[in-house]
Order: sequence, then structure tokens, then C-alpha cells
Amino acid sequence: MRRSEVLDRSDVERVLKRLAHEVIERNQGSANLDFIGIATGGSWLAGDLAELVSRFGGDPVSCFDLSIEGFRDDKPRAFRQPSWINELNGARVVLVDDVLHTGRTVRAAIEAIVSGARPKLVQLAVLVDRGHRELPIRADFVGKSLPTRSDEFVEASRDGVIIVSGGE
Repeated sequence: MRRSEVLDRSDVERVLKRLAHEVIERNQGSANLDFIGIATGGSWLAGDLAELVSRFGGDPVSCFDLSIEGFRDDKPRAFRQPSWINELNGARVVLVDDVLHTGRTVRAAIEAIVSGARPKLVQLAVLVDRGHRELPIRADFVGKSLPTRSDEFVEASRDGVIIVSGGE
């Protein structure tokens, strides 16, 4: 397996600051924003973005973790609605994931959100958009567009972004 670093830790920090400013600009501030991280990859990212948006925007923002297991289209449904879901009624939601690929995870997350709440709007922020969409889903905020081959895998964390390729 070959591993290629695309972003290092300082690059990720810089990208997150840029994304935070883009969120604030598009939403004309940070008031009434709720960040939802899609577990597990989006959870750390949502927390970091929420902290930066709150700091730069001046208003505290909420941040939640969302497990989409009960809404995946490849597994049986067994969903327990989170207790915080009603807090999203009328809110501007920023749904966050680390890597956008086929769009199926985002579809499941949106379904989970709207099954229990009616937010004013839902925006999508991702650290990496790697293409290969199977559904018509597009991120509003993208840290890095990274066209990949279908046989590659993208690992994203605070420490950086790595493309993992199969054998030589």
C-alpha cells in the first residue's frame, strides 16, 4: 500500500480557519448556528469548526454528534432519535463530515435530521471532497477538492489528509 500525504497538520488548521470564516460570511455571523458532526469522522471536525466559528463570529454555537447507522440504505433500520434533535427546529444547521465521497452518508444524515426536526436550512461542510458521487449532493463548504481513483481511500484527521492506494 502506498500512502501519500496531501495535507499536514498545519494545512488542516489553516483550512479549518478558512472554512470557519466562509461559514460566518455565508450566514452573516454565527448566531443561531448548530453544527452537527456525522459520527465518527465528522465529529472532531464539527467540534473544531464550531469552536472557531464561535470565536471568530462572536456568538456561541451548538455542536452535536449524529450517528446515521439507523438511516443507512445498506443496513436494516433501527434508529433512536437523539434527545437534542428538537433543538434544530428553525435553526441554521451546518452538517459536517470529514470526507465527501458517494453522498450516501450525507443523505442518511439529512434524513435523520428531518425525521425529527425542521431546520431553517441545512448546509454541508467537508474537509475533503473526493468525487465519485452516486447522489446529487454538493458541499457548501469544501476544505480541499481531491479527485481520487475509485480504488483509493482517503484518511482525514487533525494530523493531516492521506491518500491510501492499493498495490503498485
